[in-house]
Amino acid sequence: MSAPQFTINRTFDAPRELVWHAWTDPTTAAKWWHPHQVVVPEESVEIDLKVGGRYAYLMIDPTGGRWPTAGEYLEIDEPSRLRFTWGSPDDAADDMPVITVDLAETADGKTDMTFHLLGLNADPEAEHGVFGGWTEAFEVLDELFAARSVTRG
Repeated sequence: MSAPQFTINRTFDAPRELVWHAWTDPTTAAKWWHPHQVVVPEESVEIDLKVGGRYAYLMIDPTGGRWPTAGEYLEIDEPSRLRFTWGSPDDAADDMPVITVDLAETADGKTDMTFHLLGLNADPEAEHGVFGGWTEAFEVLDELFAARSVTRG
């Protein structure tokens, strides 16, 4: 039996370097590392972008629920691939799902992203859950690119 996993493919109307920046800049990440109706305080985002480096952030839902999230970078190939663990800061590293983000430039200046999460099943039809949460986060990122709110700076 294969490990639980899922993939989300998305094309962003932004150059690959800008999409990379959105994944790796703490200020930008705070703007979109969350589903709709959830916020990530900018001061909660920490990124140590190196293999073995850690990242952390705090999601706060509309009821005040707090969802601390953290992981470790396993592979960094700027600007085309990130691989990292993802879960609660208290999770054992061996038990955390692993996310791989591959970014490819398109001929028209857009970016094709393949987001693969290994270690969790997710129901794309579920109203709430991991698949829907990441899908909503990517919608927020789309909105930021459309508003030109992501700049490399």
